[in-house]
Parts: sequence; structure tokens; C-alpha cells
Amino acid sequence: MRIKAILCAALVCAPLSVFAQSSVTLYGVLDEGFDYTSNVGGNKNYKLSSGYASGSRWGMRGVEDLGGGTKAVFQLESGVNVSNGAAGQGARMFGRQAYVGMQNANFGTVTLGRQYDSVVDYLASTTANGNFAGYLFAHPFDNDNTDNSFRVNNTVKYASPSFGGFKFGGTYSFSNGASFADNRVYSVGASYSNGGLLAGAAYMRADNPGMNATGAIAANDASFIAERMQVFGAGVNYTFGPATAGFAYTNSSYANPKGNGYIGVPLDNGTALKNVKYQNFEVSGKYQFTPAFFVGGQYVYSIETYDADSGTVKPRIHSAGLMADYFLSKRTDVYLQTVYQKIAGKSTDSVMDQAYIPGAQGVSSNSNQFVARVALRHAF
Repeated sequence: MRIKAILCAALVCAPLSVFAQSSVTLYGVLDEGFDYTSNVGGNKNYKLSSGYASGSRWGMRGVEDLGGGTKAVFQLESGVNVSNGAAGQGARMFGRQAYVGMQNANFGTVTLGRQYDSVVDYLASTTANGNFAGYLFAHPFDNDNTDNSFRVNNTVKYASPSFGGFKFGGTYSFSNGASFADNRVYSVGASYSNGGLLAGAAYMRADNPGMNATGAIAANDASFIAERMQVFGAGVNYTFGPATAGFAYTNSSYANPKGNGYIGVPLDNGTALKNVKYQNFEVSGKYQFTPAFFVGGQYVYSIETYDADSGTVKPRIHSAGLMADYFLSKRTDVYLQTVYQKIAGKSTDSVMDQAYIPGAQGVSSNSNQFVARVALRHAF
């Protein structure tokens, strides 16, 4: 009888032991607010919109301990428009992230699926938009993807463990087409964190981004549709007491661009646009007045090179933003944002002369645009 009792107890306890080695977490963020835009096609605009300081989403992440320091991991994350309940990222069920992989404490993590590129993983957190402010603070047209405008499909990613605060990694995203290089992406990056210092750098190249629906950057996911995209940059933040100061530089180029996912119209003036390039210089700051309240700001000076058959011109784009955020609890906050953009310098004689702040309802009728937002955000 004693042996039978011991066996029964072992069988009852066994599933509990297995369960203890695995976990699945449900999580999410809901960010909904009211926006005012000074000029959309010559008119003022008022709208209710979702997911600006943080992209509204819900998701599941899981881990299974396989022993020997190795784990199986997965994440499924769906963007959601709180204003109307629609799925985000081109109405994908899990448009923000969808991957499965293996993780080892000593050797790092390898994951497969729809994921973030190295610019997002290692560089974006040194910018205001990729750190505390989000969508409205993105560089013009989010030309460097530091605001994560697109994800990369068909991706193999490696992320190293931390070596005294230093991390590195890279991605390769398959075209999944007959032509191996048609709409593929590869990227590398690294970051270092120690005390109040955070530094990051990354490089990304995409061939024919947005040219089809099945490649690394799908047509309904691309910020720019072009023959080739290259992005590189570096940034640094330093926190001392309640204050954080940051600087970031990014350089992005688009060969033979055909269109843009934000404004959706031809970018040229009928003279065959050959290249568009951006250099973005950002300074940012944040001050934590209390554990529940901070104020942050950003200024970005962007040099745009517009190279067409008619000649090359270099407009200057000035973008400035302010944000105040107050936490009502650990999971709920209210925030206010204001952003202004001004385009100056020589004219391209195209839609690129008209100001556009990412997140605005549309393009301004002139070279100026102002957006203000007040919103409620809840995390679970």
C-alpha cells in the first residue's frame, strides 16, 4: 500500500513539475487619444487615433525550459486600432511580431519569423521617438525606421547575451521569391549600457523593399517603396540623476523611390526621381520631476537630398516636439504631445515640399505643420 501511495503521489506531482518549467504571458498596451492638426490639405483636422506614444497591441510570449540553460521561446503580438477595433500592420493577425526560437544563456538567441530589424533593436532606443515619445516624434517619414514603421518578414535573427552591458546581433530576411535578392533585408547592430550610459549603432540594407507582398518588407508594410534602401546610424544617451540627454545621427538613402507608405503618391515632379537621401541630427532630453511625472523634448535637423533628372536640391527639415506624461498608477498614464515641422531651403517642386508629421491625417498644403495630442494609455 505504501508503494502504491508513493507512485500515485509521484504521478500527481509530475504534471506540476513540468508546468513549472513553462510559462505563457498575456500582455498589452492600449493608447488612445485626440489629435489636432493645423493643416491637412489646407484645412484644420480633428481626429481620435490609436497607438502613438506606444503602439496599441496585445500579445502572448512563452518560454519552455529544455534543460542545460536552453529554452524554447515564442512571441505572437497583434497591433490593434482602439478607435475602430481593426487589426494593425496591414490587418495582419500578428502584425507586430510572430516568431519562435531557441535561447541559451551563454550563446544567445536565434529566432525565426516576422521580427524587428537591428535598427529597431540597437539604435532606436537612443532616439526620443524610439524611447519615450513614439510616432509623432519620428524623423521625417520615419526614413530610418527608428519608429519601427515596418517589420521584416521571413527573418532569421541572432541576438547575443550581454557581455558586461555590451550586446550585438543581426538579421537576415529572405525574399521567399524566385529571385534570391528581390525584396530581401539584412541588418547588424550593437549596443552598450553601463550605469547612466546607453550607446547604440546599426546598419540595414533592403533590396526592392515594398515591391511585392511576400518579401521581407511587404508592399502594404513599407515606409518607402524603392529599388534599394540603406540605413546606418549611431546614438548615445546619458542619464544623470533625474535628467537624460541624448544625441543621435542617422543616414538613410533610397535608390529610385517609387512611392511612400505615408503619403501614397508619386514623390517626383515628373522629372524621374533617382535618389532621396536623409541625414538626421537629433538632440533630445527628458527630466523626471517625480516618479509619476516627466517632461521630454526633441529637436531634429534633417538634410534631404532630392536627386532627379532635373537636378539636385537639398531642402532642410526642422522638427521639434515636447511631451508631458503623468502616471495615474503603475499601469495607466495620461500624456500631452506637441510637434512642429518646417521645411526650408530650395524647392523640389514636388509633394516633398509640403510638411508632413508622421501620424498626421495627411500632408500640409504648405511647408509648415503642427500637431497636438492628448491621450490615455493603459498597460496590462
